[in-house]
Amino acid sequence: MANLDKDTVIAAFSDAYKKAHGKAPNIEAKSGWYSVDGGKNVRLAQLQEMVDSMSSQTTTKKEAKASSTPSKKKASGPAKSGFSVKDFWAEKLNAEVPGATLPR
Repeated sequence: MANLDKDTVIAAFSDAYKKAHGKAPNIEAKSGWYSVDGGKNVRLAQLQEMVDSMSSQTTTKKEAKASSTPSKKKASGPAKSGFSVKDFWAEKLNAEVPGATLPR
C-alpha cells in the first residue's frame, strides 16, 4: 500500500467533490477518520477511492453528454403498429363471453 499524503488527498477530494456536486465539501477529521458533510466516517484510502470514482463519473458524464448531442439526422425507432394488449384482451373476452369485464 502506498503512503498517502493527507493534504494532497483532501485537496484532490475537495476539487473532485466540487466538480461533481457544485459545492465545497465539509470535511471533519478525527483520529484518522474523515467525515464528509456529516456522513459516514471513512479512512484516507477510501477518500482516495472516492476521488477516483468521482473523476471517472464526471468523465463518463461528459462523454455521454457529447455522444447524446442531437444530430441533424433523425434516428429511426420501432414503428408503432397501434396494437394494444388491453384492447386485444377486451375484444377476446367480449367475443367469448359478451358483457364480461376485464380483470384488474
